[in-house]
Amino acid sequence: MTRQPMIDEWYPVGLVSKLSTTGQDTMLMGQPVHVALGNGGEPLVTAQSRRFPVISRFGHVWTSLGEPKKDLFAIPEAYQPGRRFVDVGVVRVRCSPLRAVENFLDIAHFPFVHTDILGAEPHTEVQRYEVEIREREDEVWATKIHFYQPQAAKSAEGGITTEYMYRVPAPTCSILYKTCPPRPGEWDVITLFVQPLGEELCDVWPWMALFDDTTPMVDLIHFQQLIFLQDRSILENQMPRLLPLDPAMEIPTRADMTSVAYRRWLKRHNYTYGAQLVAQ
Repeated sequence: MTRQPMIDEWYPVGLVSKLSTTGQDTMLMGQPVHVALGNGGEPLVTAQSRRFPVISRFGHVWTSLGEPKKDLFAIPEAYQPGRRFVDVGVVRVRCSPLRAVENFLDIAHFPFVHTDILGAEPHTEVQRYEVEIREREDEVWATKIHFYQPQAAKSAEGGITTEYMYRVPAPTCSILYKTCPPRPGEWDVITLFVQPLGEELCDVWPWMALFDDTTPMVDLIHFQQLIFLQDRSILENQMPRLLPLDPAMEIPTRADMTSVAYRRWLKRHNYTYGAQLVAQ
């Protein structure tokens, strides 16, 4: 059997702030694992006496069932003074982990799913933007995205045209850079870290690095949870349940350029856990 390359990637399995010595059981790609705080204060991820590699970064514990060939991707803004770091928590979704990432990359649904928050009619047109697979970094990037939003962030006062950049540094992770209302010239950073529990089930761990000195932390968390919970019903009803990688299975539009590049990138690397390769 061909080894699934996604087994060698890093995945989030818990919040550093919630770790305890008793720990908690979870799943990763169909395998039960236990996440706990070791005697030395370091995170441990184990299963049946096997100890898995661990990284603590961006407020989360990361592990891999395989042998990662590189370090976890970097987010330089995570070390920028003055930012507030928001551990949003976790949302379980009955969908492919790849579907969860693709939905995060979709701009066109804003006016229809996140009405009067991230979008509103009649501002539904997705203007032309740029997408590329950056060979040096081996990442998918979408830039020069502009979209009118009634409430682009919890700190926003009134509607603004928001600029977006999307980055996909790993098969089940995406990073959004967007206009920062309180500090023009900077970017708010909103991430989606997805833990594949199975091919049709995942835990989603949003995390944010913001310039916002006034909004209570609980309101920042609730705002982002509201956005994702609005997405959950859409995700859980998508068909086919696995993400199609065959271009003939779905007809993309101009607004789907990022999704097309993401699927092409997945297929190039044979990242197929949670994907459907041919029509059934």
